Amino acid sequence: MNEPAEDGRVWPRLSPLSTGVRGRCPRCGQGHLFSGFLTIAPRCEVCGLDFSYVDTADGPAFFVMMFGCVPVVILAIMLEVRYQASLTTHLLLTLPFGLATCILPLRPLKGWLAASQFTFKAREGRLWRPGDPD
Repeated sequence: MNEPAEDGRVWPRLSPLSTGVRGRCPRCGQGHLFSGFLTIAPRCEVCGLDFSYVDTADGPAFFVMMFGCVPVVILAIMLEVRYQASLTTHLLLTLPFGLATCILPLRPLKGWLAASQFTFKAREGRLWRPGDPD
């Protein structure tokens, strides 16, 4: 399904998962969504979409903590209980595993949430008043 943009051009509807995980513009799929590791660009350099609507808040960090940090804690507890691992072992195994499972998924998750906001037209809640457009 194609949708017209503000300028009248028609853009194909793209999957928020495919564009967001790759860090691409959710409207054209060409431009960059990020200007830094987790910094959202002000606008798409290809189609000009304004990214000021993006507000992922703590969503990416929450998902990473819930699904990425749990295996790290389980690994640390297993190493400690089963092998009584030294601090050096924890630093060499648990710390890199923790950094990999906590930092690497942040950017794709933030991109996916930002692209989903565009695709599903998520915005701040407001009360409807008679005469307001839907």
